Amino acid sequence: MNVYDLKNVDLKKLKYGVITAMAGNAAFKAVKKAIELAVRKEIDGTVTGPIHKESIHAAGYPFSGHTEIFAYFTRTKKYAMMLVQENLRVVHVTTHVALRQVCDLVKKKRVLDVIILANDACKRLGCQVPRIGVAGLNPHASDGGLFGREEEEEIIPAIKSARALGIQADGPIPADTLFPKVKGGQYDIAVAMYHDQGHIPLKLTGFIWNEPNKKWESVSGVNITLGLPIIRTSVDHGTAFDQAGKGTALEESLLYAIAYASKMVRN
Repeated sequence: MNVYDLKNVDLKKLKYGVITAMAGNAAFKAVKKAIELAVRKEIDGTVTGPIHKESIHAAGYPFSGHTEIFAYFTRTKKYAMMLVQENLRVVHVTTHVALRQVCDLVKKKRVLDVIILANDACKRLGCQVPRIGVAGLNPHASDGGLFGREEEEEIIPAIKSARALGIQADGPIPADTLFPKVKGGQYDIAVAMYHDQGHIPLKLTGFIWNEPNKKWESVSGVNITLGLPIIRTSVDHGTAFDQAGKGTALEESLLYAIAYASKMVRN
C-alpha cells in the first residue's frame, strides 16, 4: 500500500477521539487531494472513510459532508447520495439539512434529477431496465392531500416527467411499504425524500448490534456519490470516536466500499 503523506499533522499533539481543528484540516486536505488526483486521472477512483463534521467546521471549512465537498471541487451541480447494502439501494433527494427545510427542497426538478441519477446508477451496476420506487414525503404519501401537498404538486409531476423519458418509476409510495418492496426485489432502488427516511432502513439491514456482548457484529453498507465526473464511494458509518485508537472498529463497510469502487471502475 502506498501512503500519500501530506505532512499536516503533528502526531505529538494528536489526541484520539477528540474534535480538533488540526484533525479536521488534515481530513479535509486529504479528501481534497484525492479529488485532485482523480480529476487529473492519476487514480481511477476514490474511497473515503468517515469524517467528523464538527472537526471540519473547527478547521474553517463550511461543508456539511463528503458529498458536498466532492460536488464543490468537481463543479458538479446535479448530484445525490446513494446507499447500498446487498440488494437494498437508496438514493436521497435531500440529505444534510434540517427537517424543517426538507419540504422547501422537495421540488419537481430536484426529484426528477434524482430519479434520473438513480436510473443511470442502476444501469451502471448492471440493471438493464431499472425499476425505481419513489417514496412519498408525508405519512401514507399524503393520502390524496390529507397530510400535505408535496406529493401532488411536486413528486407526482416529477414521476410523470421521468416516465416520459422512458424511465420505469413508480410512486409516490408510502416509505414504510416501499423499502420492504425494494428489499424483496420489486424495485431495484428507492428514491427517499430525506436523510433519515433512507438511512434508517438501510442501517437496520446492515448494522447488527449484539447486546449480550455489547458490540457491533456487523457494520455494513456503502455510500456512493452519484453525478460526479469521478468515482467516489465511502463507508456508511460515522467516525466512532469511542473506538479511536483501540483497534476494535470493524472494517466491513470499508472493504465493501473498496469493492464497489473497483466494480465501478471496471464498468
